[in-house]
Amino acid sequence: MDLTVHIGNLKLKNPVMTASGTFGYGEEYSEFINLNRLGAIVVKGISLEPMEGNPPPRICETPCGMLNAIGLQNIGLKRFLGEKLPYLRKFNTKVIVNILGNTIRDYIRLAQALEDERVDGIELNVSCPNVKKGGIIFGTDKKMLGRLISGVRKSIKKTLLITKLFPNTSNIHEFAKIAEDSGSDAISLINTIPAMAIDIEIWRPKLANITGGLSGPAIRPVAVRMVWEASRAVKIPVIGIGGTMNSDDAIEFMLAGATAIQVGTANFLNPKSTVEIIDGIEKYLKKKGINNIVDIIGALCYA
Repeated sequence: MDLTVHIGNLKLKNPVMTASGTFGYGEEYSEFINLNRLGAIVVKGISLEPMEGNPPPRICETPCGMLNAIGLQNIGLKRFLGEKLPYLRKFNTKVIVNILGNTIRDYIRLAQALEDERVDGIELNVSCPNVKKGGIIFGTDKKMLGRLISGVRKSIKKTLLITKLFPNTSNIHEFAKIAEDSGSDAISLINTIPAMAIDIEIWRPKLANITGGLSGPAIRPVAVRMVWEASRAVKIPVIGIGGTMNSDDAIEFMLAGATAIQVGTANFLNPKSTVEIIDGIEKYLKKKGINNIVDIIGALCYA
């Protein structure tokens, strides 16, 4: 049973990755699962300097999902390189670092530092505001997105570059094509969907930040549709994200065109969900008499 997939120049032992922000820096889950089983670990988003994030409450449960407004809290580049990356290198699993910034220069500095440390891949979080452009989100402006990706691509030579697309658009295929044309080796989608919840007893928002990002099974049909649209528009690999709770969900994404998937909210409910999904995919392929997982990528039937 061959579960191997390729994302750009990376060969993954299986298509199951973790989603940034839901798996810490990897070590937090090592007591629950064997990290060597995973295709790749995508760590919590990293900025140049540490960030405290938003005030609590920052998470609340919603029907079929959750809202979070963590605010990109992280330990910063220096501590990540000194404290977290050495631990991750103990495992035979690819390490992909999600990065975020307020200017293109921020992203370039992060990417160069990470390439110098020979990380396996970089994932651009384009759901951040560009402070020099009045707070416009990188991922919602086509020209700005193209400049960001091409700027980072020119600054690094060998490291895999993934762009994590923002879901608030009706033409995701166009943004996917811009990512491809600007030099991204792969795209991942979707990020959380902006949403809100209110406590009707006290008439206040459930999050101190008022709004947050919706994740979990509630967004999976939206994510599957966007993965399907994006995969038909580009030739580079697509990584599906959004409400993958079990192997059936993962297979649905792959049939829609995803080469790999990232598991996010499920990690909070069941810290063993990633390895259970890998086992479930193997069982599915065996049941279907399929020897190579690449045979199901984009194999959706229309009639």
